[in-house]
Amino acid sequence: MASLTYEGCNFFRQRLVLSTLSGKRVKIRNIRPKDDNPGLRDFEASFIRLLDKVTNGTRIEINQTGTVLFYQPGLLYGGTVEHDCNTQRAVGYYLEALIMLAPFMKSPLKAVLKGVTNDQTDPSVDLLKATAIPLMKKFGIDGESLEIKVVKRGMAPGGGGEVLFTCPVRRTIRPVQMTEAGKIKRIRGTAYSVRVSPQMANRIVDSARGVLNKFIPDIYIYTDHMKGGHSGKSPGFGLTLVAETVDGMFLSAELTSSPQGRGQPTLPEDLGRNCAKLLLEEIYRGGCVDSTNQSLALLYMTLGQQDVSKVLLGPLSPYTIEFLRHIRDFFQIMFKIETQKPGEDEKKGGDKVLMTCVGAGYTNISKSIK
Repeated sequence: MASLTYEGCNFFRQRLVLSTLSGKRVKIRNIRPKDDNPGLRDFEASFIRLLDKVTNGTRIEINQTGTVLFYQPGLLYGGTVEHDCNTQRAVGYYLEALIMLAPFMKSPLKAVLKGVTNDQTDPSVDLLKATAIPLMKKFGIDGESLEIKVVKRGMAPGGGGEVLFTCPVRRTIRPVQMTEAGKIKRIRGTAYSVRVSPQMANRIVDSARGVLNKFIPDIYIYTDHMKGGHSGKSPGFGLTLVAETVDGMFLSAELTSSPQGRGQPTLPEDLGRNCAKLLLEEIYRGGCVDSTNQSLALLYMTLGQQDVSKVLLGPLSPYTIEFLRHIRDFFQIMFKIETQKPGEDEKKGGDKVLMTCVGAGYTNISKSIK
């Protein structure tokens, strides 16, 4: 069986996740060969170790400089896993991949991830909890055991956070028809602060409401101030906002303060206002899935039963476009992409994209028969 070969360090997670699901071997060459510090970064090595923990029989070979990786996936095993995520990236970097893999494990996954829960690069745990979980339910992945829980919060750069992710296994994924986003009916959010005055969170809420109250009355933003051992090692604050539509779709936006000692200090008022504007931008883009979860929706559509799935998305992010190319490589599935212009009732709004595909009929072979 020939392995797929790729160059460079971009889209590293996509390749390994799809390789694990499809069972196809992957070789990645020229990983930062001209860099002063060539090869895999610590957070990428940490990601490979996590994949190794949730699979059985995975073979990983890395050359001495770390510039070439050979990955032969084993079977997805699941079970209870504990992993210290490298603090160069947030827990969301690792959690996004686990959300893609978890439904297809042999036994239900219970993962405890430790590290940075909120930073400026990766989707935060709060965001994934508010948007990825409802999306999984649409594809039939639900049950009491499906949850993401922030046990301790840890801001960049020190980390010290802890997150619990549990997910049931499914034999098949059901196809979906998500073509109507619907109007926004309410906005919810979480303003969090650790190792700074609890007043910071209240200031964030006031400034965010100042923008959003002009558009919709039903707004509730929780404040979450963790103390002592639950507050991690670094000070910081941030805001996650989620808009829910009448058809049960979720669109989100978030912002986190600059890590201590890096860049300009962030004012809570600016952060609240800018985050509210980001949410309005996401609503303007439209679609049934926000830009953070586009690739997750497309993956579940690909792995669905052999039936047509349709999902309406806002403009595709560069990450999603590359993900579609990788899906073609690993699963030979092509999407039909139709651009939709804004309707008469929507005077504004970007061009939306209707994604259609027939699922690959992926069956979870590792799921144990009860």
